[in-house]
Amino acid sequence: MCGIVGYIGTQNSTPLLIEGLMRLEYRGYDSAGVAVMTAGKGSGQGSGKGSGRGSGQGSDKVSEPAEITTVRRVGRVRDLAAAVPKRLNGTAGIGHTRWATHGPATEPNAHPHASADGRISVVHNGIIDNATVLRARLEQDGVPLASDTDTEVIAHLIGRSSADTLEAAVLEALTKIEGTYAIAVLDTAHPDRIVVARNGSPLILGVGAKEMFIASDVSALVRHTTSVIHLHDGELASVTATGYRTFTRDSDDTGRVPVEIDVEAGDLELAGYAHYMAKEIHEQPDAAAAVMRGRIDERFGTARLDGLNLGPRELRAFRRVKILGCGSAYYVGQMGAAMIEELARIPADAEPASEFRYRNPIIEPDTLYVVVSQSGETADTAFAVAEVKRKGGTVLGVVNVVGSTIAREVDGGIYLHAGPEVAVASTKALTTMAIAFALLALLLGRVRDLSVADGQRIIAGLRRIPEQIREILAGEAALADVAKSLAEAQSCFFIGRVRGYPVAREGAQKLKEVSYIHAEAYQTSELKHGPLALISPEMPTIALIPDDELTDRNLAAAEQVLARRGPLVVITNPGVDVAGLGAQGGVEHVVPTVVVPKNEPELDPILLTIPLQVIAYHAALNRGLDIDKPRNLAKSVTVE
Repeated sequence: MCGIVGYIGTQNSTPLLIEGLMRLEYRGYDSAGVAVMTAGKGSGQGSGKGSGRGSGQGSDKVSEPAEITTVRRVGRVRDLAAAVPKRLNGTAGIGHTRWATHGPATEPNAHPHASADGRISVVHNGIIDNATVLRARLEQDGVPLASDTDTEVIAHLIGRSSADTLEAAVLEALTKIEGTYAIAVLDTAHPDRIVVARNGSPLILGVGAKEMFIASDVSALVRHTTSVIHLHDGELASVTATGYRTFTRDSDDTGRVPVEIDVEAGDLELAGYAHYMAKEIHEQPDAAAAVMRGRIDERFGTARLDGLNLGPRELRAFRRVKILGCGSAYYVGQMGAAMIEELARIPADAEPASEFRYRNPIIEPDTLYVVVSQSGETADTAFAVAEVKRKGGTVLGVVNVVGSTIAREVDGGIYLHAGPEVAVASTKALTTMAIAFALLALLLGRVRDLSVADGQRIIAGLRRIPEQIREILAGEAALADVAKSLAEAQSCFFIGRVRGYPVAREGAQKLKEVSYIHAEAYQTSELKHGPLALISPEMPTIALIPDDELTDRNLAAAEQVLARRGPLVVITNPGVDVAGLGAQGGVEHVVPTVVVPKNEPELDPILLTIPLQVIAYHAALNRGLDIDKPRNLAKSVTVE
């Protein structure tokens, strides 16, 4: 949950590192730092292991030692940028923006970390599981430790190696490390290169003209190159200004070649919006259309999902569907499970990926496993993929980022094509995930007993979604008024029944993560089994009351809230009579009501989530909070 950048080439690396960290700040913003090679000239020679791809690497002999200048600051990247000397100039450097795991956000704990002699500088994402043991051994050997971090041990292990090359020293250090990592290493004895390694945490190389870039996310590279190499777990790379060599402990050259990514720098700009969350909320109509494009078969009332790599006979053989995700991805998985059960009549459920592998799950050959992740790098979800595959299961991915770890490891899947999502709170990715599940449910239904007519009914509903989202967003001013009424609350309930319950959970998630209002979601039917004790004039309730077979029961539950003087907000569809709510008690109640366009019952949850996103955004805005970077959170959770 941190960001790594690196550069080696002909330009001054310092401004490039700062720019890259700015673009990666959504991955962590407790502290930040850069290390720049500031003196000495290498011979331009390399490791002598051969590279192909024009790396120019020969021997590791260097004529003149270099120096590393390191600047670190607690706080945001802008604080680091203000502290960096204007004359800091070097053509090789690494940088890092941190989300604290080992040790609090202090300058000594900020990256980069150095070896005792200052020769080695390291940035690291991930967690070293045996760091405590390694730190104790280093202290016994008289090595002074300057931080609380697990990362510092990597720098010391590399610095204490007697290997002749930096590549060999990094390999030797990694044999002593247990855990997950993406690292980038500078060495004053070998200033012509940066050595990087990856295991369980993303790392990407960007190929330029006589320059190379390193990053944990393409957002840091896209202004400079769209030609990238995705490193695989267990892989390292030796990177120079003129090329690179990818290798492992067992292979001198794994032969990774660049691929082109379909991302433009403009996709990562605010485009006139105050926050990325607002921008991404308003991008949802186009994102919804994009995820459906080319995937709908009107004639046969089904979906075309060639990326699943499964034919009709194989799809029919599955007797159960298990969906795995974390946070919002888990909640949208619950929505997906409900759609699959309704349309395909297959037992389906969702489970937090973070818990899945730890309970020694039974992997059944006739169960289809589906993992969900916007980034495709969510560590808990990636571990779940490995567990399913280890036991012979079939696993699909619903992922936004092409070439990501999960996208490479699954047997097939659905790319969301939502475009980059920068705000920590997921909006357009969640909506496109839900639509992807609707397409999967439609396909599974049509290879079974769902009729052509019902398939065409669902397709017609899917076609309406982009314009219906625009209609909801056109009412943003009214939603902002609702948010203002909630902004001073200390706690809040969200309630929904059956299809509405995952929507309630997602609504509570959004409100708590960006506004810091304590929010809990309950099944509407569970109110009277305990939570009703907390209803009071200080406890608002947001009730999801769609126009479906349970409308009357949901209205009755809303009456129970009002009878106990609980403030109420209703999210409903046209035609639902909410005007009489609370009239039976003889007390006038003002019930703010948000009317969401009606779609097919199976698809209504997709639209019901949209106003909850807008309400959460405006509640946070009213409270004056940093909406895109909520405290203690980061966008891509690449640690357990």
